[in-house]
Amino acid sequence: MDTFIQQIINGLVLGSMYALVALGYTMVYGVLNLINFAHGDVLMIGAMIGLTILNILGAHFPEMAGGLQLLIAIVGAIPCCMIVNVLIERIAYRRLRNAPRLAPLITAIGMSILLQTFAMMIWGRNPLPFPQLLSTEPIAVGGAVISITQVLLLALAALSMGGLVLLVEKTKMGRAMRAVAENPRVAGLMGVDSNRVIVYTFAIGAALAAVAGVMWGANYASIQFAMGTIPGLKAFCAAVLGGIGNIYGAMIGGIVLGIIESLGAGYIGDFTGGFLGSHYQDIFAFIVLILVLTVRPSGIMGERVADRA
Repeated sequence: MDTFIQQIINGLVLGSMYALVALGYTMVYGVLNLINFAHGDVLMIGAMIGLTILNILGAHFPEMAGGLQLLIAIVGAIPCCMIVNVLIERIAYRRLRNAPRLAPLITAIGMSILLQTFAMMIWGRNPLPFPQLLSTEPIAVGGAVISITQVLLLALAALSMGGLVLLVEKTKMGRAMRAVAENPRVAGLMGVDSNRVIVYTFAIGAALAAVAGVMWGANYASIQFAMGTIPGLKAFCAAVLGGIGNIYGAMIGGIVLGIIESLGAGYIGDFTGGFLGSHYQDIFAFIVLILVLTVRPSGIMGERVADRA
């Protein structure tokens, strides 16, 4: 039972990061019917910017509390990631909105490779150690343990997702986003500036990815230029699992996928008689994606975005 609880905690931590990135995928799909496969690399940019800020703070303000340094790194990474994602939309996607579906897909993959190349040129190709600023003393939870960093990660993820729900449901911009997602032409006739809404959508998704990127580094203590590829693909799987185009589905899909992956990693050795180890945990996200696309293509919560003529 202790192992089970530990895997559930690990799954919630992992799933929270998947959910933050999946929200970026699902929001962009909602307003553009586009899968931004460069979004995982925005997470990587957030982690790299966060590390750079922490190195600067460590050199000039060594007495500053670790938690405060981490929060400053997150606050600094958010606008940088927002600028990067908005530039991606402006340069790579805007002229392709009415192009065949394959064109923006190829462009997204190209942007992903481009971001990784720039990151490799700036920060190098070797893994970089991410400073551990918070206490490593574990907190006991029902026979399992959780670190202060993981508690902070869960809290920030909950606050970020709660803030997004309030923005989408209660604000003028949120209503505009829902209108564009439902029918961009009618929304335009009603006075909604779809270009502005799309830019805000990319910016909000990037902010969530920045939070996930910095906390990914803090949790795993190591980052590198290609780190966004696998988390990005898994977050896409989470968005599909929950129902792409539905922000609640993205949150649920991320959490569910994280728990499935953690439980699989914890028990795969027992299930296969030791043939497979925990390092095969990546297969679970893609097995889930295949099953969902086969059995229920619309995902757990379906797709709320109307088909467009």
